Amino acid sequence: MKIRHVLTQSITFLVMVVALLVLVPEGMMLATGVKSPAMSVLSESMEPAIKKGDMVFVHNMSNEPFREGEVVLFKVDGFEHPIVHRVIKVYEHRDTGEIRILTKGDNNSMDDRFLYASGQLWLQPHDIIGRVAGYLPYAGWPGVFISEAYKMLLNGGSTTTPEVLWVTM
Repeated sequence: MKIRHVLTQSITFLVMVVALLVLVPEGMMLATGVKSPAMSVLSESMEPAIKKGDMVFVHNMSNEPFREGEVVLFKVDGFEHPIVHRVIKVYEHRDTGEIRILTKGDNNSMDDRFLYASGQLWLQPHDIIGRVAGYLPYAGWPGVFISEAYKMLLNGGSTTTPEVLWVTM
């Protein structure tokens, strides 16, 4: 009888763990509107505001217009991972009403036009995945270690790559 009780409890526990591993990410996605709402920062491009090894939390639940100074997550053609940088300019075309957005990493000397797709000078709202709602210092270091170990394996021991990378959690 005791073995049956322990076995039942163990199976119940495993089912609950699996359900949590499936439901929590789905719930976070529904609550934030972003596929990966928590991301590890892998570069120093946003220092001193957001440091390498911090974890940022992103949402896409706001219909508010983009504002200069806010930090956004965006996707660029040619980059595997999204980038988190600050909006430095928002331009609305007078005739068409089209919104254009320019970004820059706080620690970078120039704007992000060199990161955008060839010939692209501005981001458009559809390029923006979400807005950074907050961050947790140091919580992203496990993602940094995993990313750097993976890069070392791919690059024969070097962690230096020319692109800005993020690990989704």
